[in-house]
Amino acid sequence: MSSLRRMLRRRLHPLKLALVALLFVSLVFFIQWEVGSPGGQEDPWLRDMAQKRDSMLGMMMGAVNNFRDAMPKMQIKAPVRQQQEAGDSGSCLPGHYTASELRPALERPLQNPLAPGAAGKAFHTDSLSPEEQKEKEKGEEKHCFNLFASDRISLSRNLGADTRPPECIERTFKRCPPLPTTSVIIVFHNEAWSTLLRTVYSVLHTSPAILLKEIILVDDASVDDVLKQQLDDYLKRLDMVRVVRQKERKGLITARLLGASVATGDTLTFLDAHCECFHGWLEPLLARIAQNSTAVVSPDITTIDLNTFEFMKPSPYGQNHNRGNFDWSLSFGWESLPEHEKKRRKDETYPIRCLKCCPVCPPQVWQCGGQLEIIPCSVVGHFLSDGSFGDISKRQELRQRLQCKNFSWYLQNVFPEVFMPDLNPVRFGSVKNVGKDSCLDAGENNEGGKQLIMYPCHGLGGNQYFEYSTHHEIRHNIQKELCLHGEDGTVKLEMCQYKGRDTAVGAQQKWELRQNQLFFLPGLNLCLSARHEHPALAPCNPADRFQLWTFL
Repeated sequence: MSSLRRMLRRRLHPLKLALVALLFVSLVFFIQWEVGSPGGQEDPWLRDMAQKRDSMLGMMMGAVNNFRDAMPKMQIKAPVRQQQEAGDSGSCLPGHYTASELRPALERPLQNPLAPGAAGKAFHTDSLSPEEQKEKEKGEEKHCFNLFASDRISLSRNLGADTRPPECIERTFKRCPPLPTTSVIIVFHNEAWSTLLRTVYSVLHTSPAILLKEIILVDDASVDDVLKQQLDDYLKRLDMVRVVRQKERKGLITARLLGASVATGDTLTFLDAHCECFHGWLEPLLARIAQNSTAVVSPDITTIDLNTFEFMKPSPYGQNHNRGNFDWSLSFGWESLPEHEKKRRKDETYPIRCLKCCPVCPPQVWQCGGQLEIIPCSVVGHFLSDGSFGDISKRQELRQRLQCKNFSWYLQNVFPEVFMPDLNPVRFGSVKNVGKDSCLDAGENNEGGKQLIMYPCHGLGGNQYFEYSTHHEIRHNIQKELCLHGEDGTVKLEMCQYKGRDTAVGAQQKWELRQNQLFFLPGLNLCLSARHEHPALAPCNPADRFQLWTFL
């Protein structure tokens, strides 16, 4: 009986609350109707009732506000695309997208296989007339890359055969849930005409029409006349492309946010203004988002040569992937995949979990419930140009006026115990062996104690970045202070012996660079050689091409 009463109390409690609320609202409505009725003369009792009404309404609003303030604060959530159930045949068709369904937004015109840069090949501009050389130098001075070559390469150039691994080429994509659409946002500021439009055409020629919602070009206050009305007139022929402009230059991130604010696609894809997209780059990115809406995905970024515009194609046999990282100086870099990440991936279709996929991909994505991933089946080429940091004369004048000491004074007098890397090492970059035509490489997960390897030069730094210091070390300062250490005929990476004041370089780590090509270890009277699988020590022979090295 008691349990029955408890059950009735639980069930009648909401009904009681509803009745009380109904009576309260009816009372307020009656008062409002009585006081607000037109006609009649304003009697004292009417004024008194109006005051009581206002007082009651004030108490009501106060109660509502108190209730609102007591509620937990809610964040505005980003819109979430509603996905159809896989079995809902009324919303999307079963099976997989066909090749005809994934036709590109714009068919690529027929290409001349002998044209400059055709099939992604290098276009060499070594033998130029004086006028052409002058044009080339002028373009390099303004844009910091070979504009002369870019202007002579087709805006719609193809990149040759699809060289991705077979599992990438043969992969198909389910129709349910459907792949989301995307808005491609490209920010530019005084970008060269040819590289900007080649990026646009590359997206159009490689992106399925049913997935590419639009291309939004965001002009971050360019001053070049060609990028104003002339660009607007040119883009009228491309219905899917539009330009939005900022009156003042506000930088990359603000410009991207402007593009995002006007985008209409289900997802946002950000590209730099000097990219070229490889075969099938978009579908794997969108498929991963359809599978996991918290994923922030990046293509596998390959390089486009600044001088020849050669596109470094992916290998059909897969490759040793790198992922982005950062050190305690917050510098972005690349590292080999750790062993546990390689074991997690079954083939090239599996995403790569990364700490930072690019310099502007924040780790907060992980902290806020998302995940950063590289999708190896998606390949986009990109080149980095060396630009000017602008006018700093006013900052220099301020330092002179304040009689500021330089940073060397700070290190010598305030923080003398810290190791200071060479500000200007004798040589730095990738170290290429002449005989093997490949580069010195730290190898995977080499934090010291392992032999080095030889690997095809990729120009991305990371495992292939070395410095020949003023203290005659060959340093690999990426995550740890590691040096080439020669002993018992082998060469390994070990912790550097020189750590600043009161330390010295040992005989196993002190190298002489002879004739700018021979690495000689005086302590052992041997030279660095790449003749075998691992770099090793051998009796010096300047005629041996496997002992000749050059910094790239």
